[in-house]
Amino acid sequence: MKEERGQIAGNQIISEPFTLWGSIGGEVVVTDGGKMYVRGAIYGLLSVEKGGRVHILGNVSGDLCVAKGAKVIVSGIVGGNCINNGGRLYIDETARILGKVKMFKGETKIDSKAQVGGRERYQ
Repeated sequence: MKEERGQIAGNQIISEPFTLWGSIGGEVVVTDGGKMYVRGAIYGLLSVEKGGRVHILGNVSGDLCVAKGAKVIVSGIVGGNCINNGGRLYIDETARILGKVKMFKGETKIDSKAQVGGRERYQ
């Protein structure tokens, strides 16, 4: 598993197991085969594509987008919206979502103790 403890500038594509202890300044896309643990900070959008897996324990300043076939657990802070477009999204009791949770498709579970700015379900 690859680990990063420093600062990375620019957009990143993650396609392998990866633990972020530091920070990324830019958009992050987790693709098929990527399994990311965010223990640090992402200053930008986080997109998780089909086959991608993410566990957010740190901070994401932008939106979180979950595609069909992706799996995400949020235990940290998301500064923007959490948008589920068909994947599996779990927001646990320690999570803080400053934006809204927008559910278009897929499976979304929100712990009753999680701090969420709002919820919207679309059909």
